[in-house]
Amino acid sequence: MLKRIVQLFIVITGGTIGYLYFPELFTTMGLTWQNWIQSVLGAVLGALILFLLTFWVVDYIVDFIRWVEDSLVRAPVADLLFGSLGLIVGLIVAYLINVFVQDIQIQVVNQVVPIFLTILLGYLGFQVGFKRKDEFLSLVSRKEKAHEDENSNSQDAAKVDASLIPKEKILDTSVIIDGRIADICETHFLEGTIVIPQFVLEELQHIADSSDGLKRNRGRRGLDILNRLQKDLPVNVEIYEGDFEDIQEVDSKLVKLAKVMDGIVVTNDFNLNKVCEFQNVQVLNINDLANAVKPVVLPGEEMKIQVIKDGKEHNQGVAYLDDGTMIVVEEGKDYIGKTIDVVVTSVLQTSAGRMIFAKPKSLEKAL
Repeated sequence: MLKRIVQLFIVITGGTIGYLYFPELFTTMGLTWQNWIQSVLGAVLGALILFLLTFWVVDYIVDFIRWVEDSLVRAPVADLLFGSLGLIVGLIVAYLINVFVQDIQIQVVNQVVPIFLTILLGYLGFQVGFKRKDEFLSLVSRKEKAHEDENSNSQDAAKVDASLIPKEKILDTSVIIDGRIADICETHFLEGTIVIPQFVLEELQHIADSSDGLKRNRGRRGLDILNRLQKDLPVNVEIYEGDFEDIQEVDSKLVKLAKVMDGIVVTNDFNLNKVCEFQNVQVLNINDLANAVKPVVLPGEEMKIQVIKDGKEHNQGVAYLDDGTMIVVEEGKDYIGKTIDVVVTSVLQTSAGRMIFAKPKSLEKAL
C-alpha cells in the first residue's frame, strides 16, 4: 500500500511539472498545438517520464519511510514530544529572522539564506528539546511536588477515610452452596456489602435444574441460602447485573469482577483461592476460617467424647468433635456407642484436616 502511495505521488509530481513546463518546451521545438492539448500532453508525458525514471528508486524511498516510521514508533513519547516542541520553536525563530533577511536586495542572500536558516534552526531546536528533556521534566515535577505538598494533609485524610470503608465481598457458587456464609454474616464477622454476580446466579440455577439428584439438592440449598441472606440477615446484599462476554469460566469472571470493583472474593474453592492470590486479588476462604477457629488441643488434655465406630487398626475406636475433627481412640473398640473420658496423646495436622489420637482415661489410670 505504501509503495502505491509513493508511486502515485511521483506520477502527480511528474504530471504537474509536465503541465507547467512542457508547453514552453513544445513551443521552443516549433510544435504548435492548441494550448489545452499542449497542457494535457505535457502532463501525461511528465507523469510517464518521471515515473519511469524513478521506478527503481521507489523501493529505496519506501524502505526509508518505513525506517523513519519504525524509529519514531520505538522512540519514547517524551523524546518525541520535547523534540517536536524544540523543532517548532526553532522554525518559528527561523521564520522571524527570515522576514528581515528577505528584505535584503541581494538575490543570493534573500533566496539561499532563508532555506539555510530554516534547516539549521529547526535542527538546533529539535536537538535542544530532545537532549534537555530531563531538565524540563524536572521543572514540571518540582511544580507538581510543591502542589502535592500543599494538599498532602487533605489527601491523607481522604485516604484514611477511604481505607475505613469495607470492601465489597463477592460470593462464588461454592461458598453459597456450602451455607456457612449465612452463619458468618449472622454473627457480624463479615463487613461490607455482599455482592452476588448475575453469572453466579445463573450457574446456581443451572445446578438446581440438574437431572442429578445430588447436584439439584445442592443448587436448591444455595438458592435457599441466598434468600436467607437477602431477607433474614442484617447484611446489605446487591446483585451485580454485568457480565464479561469475552470470558467463559465463572471463576475467571469472579477474578475480573474483583479487580474492577476492588472487592474481595469469598470462596471455599482451593483452586480459586490460589488463582486469586496469584493475580493479587484479595480472597477470604471459609475453610481457612474454619480451621483457624477450631479449638486448640494439646497432648495431655482430657475431653469427653462418644465413640462412634471402630477404626482401621486393631482395637481402635473413632469419634468426632462438633467441627468434624476425627479422634482415633486407642483400645477404644470396646467403648463403641458409649461416652467416655479420653486423654489426648498426639495431634496430626494433614492437608485433609486435623486428626487427634487419644486413649481412654481409665486405661491411663490403670497404668
